Formats: sequence, structure tokens, C-alpha cells
Amino acid sequence: MKTAAGATCLVALLVVVLAEAAGVGGTTVAYNDRSLVIDGERRIIISGSIHYPRSTPEMWPDLIKKAKEGGIDAIETYAFWNGHEPHRRQYNFEGNYDIVRFFKEIQNAGLYAILRIGPYICGEWNYGGLPAWLRDIPGMQFRLHNAPFENEMEIFTTLIVNKMKDANMFAGQGGPIILAQIENEYGNVMGQLNNNQSASEYIHWCADMANKQNVGVPWIMCQQDSDVPHNVVNTCNGFYCHDWFPNRTGIPKIWTENWTGWFKAWDKPDFHRSAEDIAFAVAMFFQKRGSLQNYYMYHGGTNFGRTSGGPYITTSYDYDAPLDEYGNLRQPKYGHLKDLHSVIKSIEKILVHGEYVDTNYSDKVTVTKYTLDSTSACFINNRNDNMDVNVTLDGTTHLLPAWSVSILPDCKTVAFNSAKIKAQTTVMVNKANMVEKEPESLKWSWMRENLTPFMTDEKGSYRKNELLEQIVTSTDQSDYLWYRTSLDHKGEASYTLFVNTTGHELYAFVNGMLVGQNHSPNGHFVFQLESPVKLHDGKNYISLLSATIGLKNYGPLFEKMPAGIVGGPVKLIDNNGKGIDLSNSSWSYKAGLAGEYRQIHLDKPGCTWDNNNGTVPIYRPFTWYKTTFQAPAGEDTVVVDLLGLNKGVAWVNGNNLGRYWPSYTAAEMGGCHHCDYRGVFQAEGDGQKCLTGCGEPSQRFYHVPRSFLKNGEPNTLILFEEAGGDPSHVSFRTVAAGSVCASAEVGDTITLSCGQHSKTISTINVSSFGVARGQCGSYEGGCKSKTAYKAFTEACLGKESCTVQITNAITGSGCLSNVLTVQASC
Repeated sequence: MKTAAGATCLVALLVVVLAEAAGVGGTTVAYNDRSLVIDGERRIIISGSIHYPRSTPEMWPDLIKKAKEGGIDAIETYAFWNGHEPHRRQYNFEGNYDIVRFFKEIQNAGLYAILRIGPYICGEWNYGGLPAWLRDIPGMQFRLHNAPFENEMEIFTTLIVNKMKDANMFAGQGGPIILAQIENEYGNVMGQLNNNQSASEYIHWCADMANKQNVGVPWIMCQQDSDVPHNVVNTCNGFYCHDWFPNRTGIPKIWTENWTGWFKAWDKPDFHRSAEDIAFAVAMFFQKRGSLQNYYMYHGGTNFGRTSGGPYITTSYDYDAPLDEYGNLRQPKYGHLKDLHSVIKSIEKILVHGEYVDTNYSDKVTVTKYTLDSTSACFINNRNDNMDVNVTLDGTTHLLPAWSVSILPDCKTVAFNSAKIKAQTTVMVNKANMVEKEPESLKWSWMRENLTPFMTDEKGSYRKNELLEQIVTSTDQSDYLWYRTSLDHKGEASYTLFVNTTGHELYAFVNGMLVGQNHSPNGHFVFQLESPVKLHDGKNYISLLSATIGLKNYGPLFEKMPAGIVGGPVKLIDNNGKGIDLSNSSWSYKAGLAGEYRQIHLDKPGCTWDNNNGTVPIYRPFTWYKTTFQAPAGEDTVVVDLLGLNKGVAWVNGNNLGRYWPSYTAAEMGGCHHCDYRGVFQAEGDGQKCLTGCGEPSQRFYHVPRSFLKNGEPNTLILFEEAGGDPSHVSFRTVAAGSVCASAEVGDTITLSCGQHSKTISTINVSSFGVARGQCGSYEGGCKSKTAYKAFTEACLGKESCTVQITNAITGSGCLSNVLTVQASC
């Protein structure tokens, strides 16, 4: 048994952060060891991450509204340095990088905000959010104590802070921002940077620099559990943070990243973290004195353009979040967590003011009782992953399923159990474009990528007698970098062209002919290309096209992971094993493709497209394709199905949807064949579970936001097919709720909703007591109840949502179960 000192919450040091220029409408933000203190009130804060560049400004209000309706108090986001400053001192705050507009939308919704400036962010974002041009600055050492990096970091941090101040976005100015973060997960890597003194000096410099900004709210550092500066609050990231506590007294327990799922790589299936397990983790966090919890992600969104990191992270950043990639409710995860939030908020005051007693009933069963004046609230957790338990509390016995937490707001009645889902399940379905018949109606034209300028070693940006590193050479302004050289050869001869590269892909051309292509398996970014070639008498040209697929974003010294054919070697090896080493030849360099310079994706006048009288070449590398299409009617999510294509980039009306690679098949992994919410969730290593999509295209469907489309007139889809594919199967589809299902016991209520504006319930398919076979959308069996069927038919048909009380009067005749399962169609 552990008893909190009775006076803890009364004598705890209250660290007040005075709001800068606090005037009318200003909010003070402070903290003690139990919570944030906002305008003098201790608060429980439930937050969710939504990243503004991973959606569109037109989507932001709806995403934020749904988050608020789900019980979210605050929206957390990074600031994306390389998105805002793609070239040194050239800034971008337009479109989905309009960070001020995003925070104003949060403010308009009446929510708080958490600003994670970093400016290193990880986030599976290209280069961890750091601009590649930093590498051009002499003496630059990333994330260590050195003037070049710290100067640039301070300039960007100050830029973001001043933009927020100018817009009155900090709490003391009447704005929504209640916390700001500097650096990100530095504690995970600082011991591996080979310079402990410099790392320590850097992290303390970060804290001092941030506090000099005078933002009027506390600064936090996540995953900084050692060598923590005194003037910041350290926080936890992970799947579980209930056993984590800050490193010193007087500061609250904050969980900045509760991972709702996991990101996806091109060779991986989809990771799913169950609603039961997330609720279990959150409930235990608040049971053990948690004060602020943030879901990472609440809406993951899309890696538009070249923003995905990795390498090899997909365009989709769905993250199995409560709001899916497109902003639709992911049920039951969204609803189950909403129910949890409601119960937590109902006991907020007692959690942040009450005395508490933890009582261990066994190694894996704990009861926590909070008491304030004459009121009490209780948590019971069962951390066994294979055994249900009975716990008697104040004379009443409660059955706890394995791996669950029950919350009893009055210590008598269970208001929520993390393993018992009462929210509906929604099955989302893809539907054909009803405006036109696709793919038959799509008429394609095409254009060759002009490779001719790159087939000699002339007209490069510059020359070097060595093989250079790709990121530094191209400043990551394109996925592509050409390495070109020439050699004089006497007579004709056959060789094997050997190239050793740290790039992600490589195409080899000899005298204008494509002679070989290879790409690295994910995770092993050193590979060799060996291709037979023939040289003719005289001058021969060798052109090597190296391609990256997102830059590394995490790990110690991640920025030094090389890309491209740096160092080589590049050799021509004859049949006797003797080689001509070209590594130190005169190499000519040029970043990008001709089509990128010409901006073919914008379909400007002057681009000549060919349709060959309807015959379009397929499976041909380095080809551009174009078609027009009619936007699907309605407001449902739009996606483009790119099955049949190989690898490339897609644009709709000039908007970059991101990289596509549907030919890359997800690996078969053991976690695809079982799913049980019980037990510790893992996304890496042994113990994976709840995976889907093994053996299928890693990503087949690509988000087309409605704001990219024009209604009633033709829209343009342009594809750059790099590796050779067939566009004839491409089609546009909509994503909408198909079936909705729910189960509840007698005495409870069931709420059904199609979850989308103007979508109504069309049929009631199943209404039965007892366990029905199958999954939502294909339930069958159970004990049918005509009375329940009638009740749901009358209450729900033609409605966007409906609620029905489950009473004894509607149980089926002779049904032995008191659990009703309902399935409806939208």
C-alpha cells in the first residue's frame, strides 16, 4: 500500500509562468506536481496531434471539430522547419503551411494548443524536419553545441515564436497555446553522439534559448529523462507511460506522445493498435497521477509531395488514429476513447486535488482510491494478459477482464471498463465513381521523359573527380541526382558495370541505353548494381541516376547517413575479372529530371502530349501520363486507385499527392495472423500482432482532398511513372461508411451513426441477442428479436444517427443472452 502524503497537493511548489503582456482575455498557465494550472484552476488535459501540412486548410475546421466532439481539449502539432524554410531565408507560410491560420482554427473551436517547435521533429518527416541546406554551412554539426547549428535553430525558433506572438496566439495574449516544446526526444540519442559534453551543453543551451523567447507558457522537453535543464518540464513518449514519472518534484506528469498505432513503410503491412489497449493505457496513466495526455496521432493524414521520411515511409500517414487518413471517424476507436474522456473529465477535480491511496491486491492488480472532502473515485486495473479477476471493493465484487481498467466515479458503480466497448464499429468501403464509368472512360495521353540531356557528361551543374554524396550535392531539392562520366575505349568489348551505392534506387545508362536498375531492400541502404554492358570504339558515356525515397528522420547522427553513389566504387570489369575503376574519373553532376524543370505536372501550354490514336505505351520507364476525369459527386472522401502502376509521383490539378509505389508488396509477418488486445503492444521486434495487408500492395489508394478537385468540369491527373507501369486500371473511388454495428447489454443504450454529413441509415440487417458469427458487415446467427428489430427500424431508418435503450421488453423470446448485437447499412 502506498499513501500519498496528505499535504502533498497543498505544499507542492507552484511554478507560475506569468503570461507575457497578459491583458483582457489573457490566460495564465502554471503548474504544480499534480497538473497544469490554467487561470488558477488545476486541469486534466486530453490532447490530440494533428499536423497541419498533412491535411489541407479546408480540412482543418472539420478535423478540429471532430476532435473536440471526441473529448479532446487541445491540439498538438510540430512546426515543420524544412517545409517553412525550403531554401535558406526563403519562407513558405502558404496553403497547408499556414501555421497561423491553423492555430486560429484551433482558437475558433475553443480548444487549447501545444506548439512543438523542435525544430528537429522526427515525425517520420523528411530529414526529421531539418532543412538539407544546413549541410552547406561551414562547421555545421547537427544537434550539438556549435554556433552554426544553434544560430540557425534560434533564428527559426524566433521566427515561429514571433509569428505566434504577432497573431496573439499564446495564452497570455488570449490565444490557445498553453505549452511550447523545444528539441525532441534528445534523451534517446544524446549518449550516442560521441560527445557527452557538447550534447549536455547543447540541451541546456536549447532550454535557455527557448526561455529567452518570453512566450509566457511553460517549455517542455519530451524523452529527456537525464541531464534535464532546470527551466523545462520533461515528458514521456511511448505506448505506455503509467509507470513513468518526471525526474524531479514540483512538475506534472505529462505524456506528449501516446502512439495510437504506428507509421507504415513501403514493405510493411498496416499496424493496428486496438481501442481496448489504448484505453487501458490512458486509464492507467490517469490512475497513476497523470495530468496531460496527448494522442500521437489523433489524425495522421497524408505525406503530400516529398515530405515522407524514413527512408521508405509511405505516402499515407494514417497511423491507425481515431480520425483516419481522410478525416473519417475510425470506429470503435474514436467512440470508445470519447467515452473514456467523458468519465475522466467527470472526476477531474478529485484527480487533481484529492489524496490518493494505491492498494496492490496482487502483483498485477491495483486499486487506487482518490478522496476529496466527502467524495471519492476509484480505479481498478488488471494487468494480467490472460486472466480475468474479481476484486471486492467496499463490499461489492467487480469482475475485471484481463488487461483492463475499470473506473468507478463513486467507488461503487463501474462507469467505464477499457475492455468493454460500447461504441459502434464502422466498416468503411470503397465505392466506384458514379459520375463516369472508370477506368474505361479515362482516356490517356503520354510523353517521354527527356533523358537525352543526361546521356552525356556535358552541361552539368559542376564537375568533380570523385563520387559525391547525394544529399549535400542536390540539397534534397529532388529525389534524383545524375552522376555522369565518359571514357575513351579502343575497339569493342563486353564488361560488367559494377556500382556500389548507398542510394535507395539506381538506374544505369551506357551510351543512352538503360542497362540496369535496382533498389535497396528497406533498412539495408547499401547495395550493388551489376549489369552487362558493351562499349564501342571511341568515347563512351556512362550515366547513373541515383534516387532517394525519403531521407532518414531518426537516430543518433541520422543526418550523416549517406545517400547516393558517394565513394563508389564504380567499375567496369572484364571477363578476366580485371577492372577499369571510374571512381575518380571526372564526374558531371545534375540534380532532378527534365520534366521537373519543365514542370510538366502543371500541364502548362507548350507541353506536347501524344495519344497514339488511343494506344498508350505501358511498362515503359520514365514516362509521363495524363488523363482527365470528373470528380465523384457528393462530399465523401476521394481516393485514386493506382493498382497496375509501378513507382512514381501523382498530381491532381497540379497538386502533388505524393510518391506512389503500389508494386511494392507488404511482407508476410506473423502479426497478420492473430489479433488480441491483451498484452503489451509492440510495433517492432517480436510480439507483433493485429497486422493487416500482408502480401498485398503496401499502398494502393492515394488521398485526393476535395479542395484539389473542380466540380462540373474536367480535372487533370498526371503521373510520372519512373519504373514502368500500366495506367489503364487507374480509377477514382469514394470512401464512406458501409456497415455500422454495435453491441450492448440490457440497461445500456446503443447509438448508431453513419458518421458523415447527409449519410443516413438505410437498413437494419441484424438485431439479435447472443454472439453473432462473423464480423461487422457480415454478422449472422444469434437469437433474433423481432421487437428489437422493430425498435431500431422505427428509430433509425432514414436518420443520420439514432439511439435506442436496450430493455427487457425488447429481448428475443427464449434468448438466454442479455447482449444485443445490431448491424445496419448506411
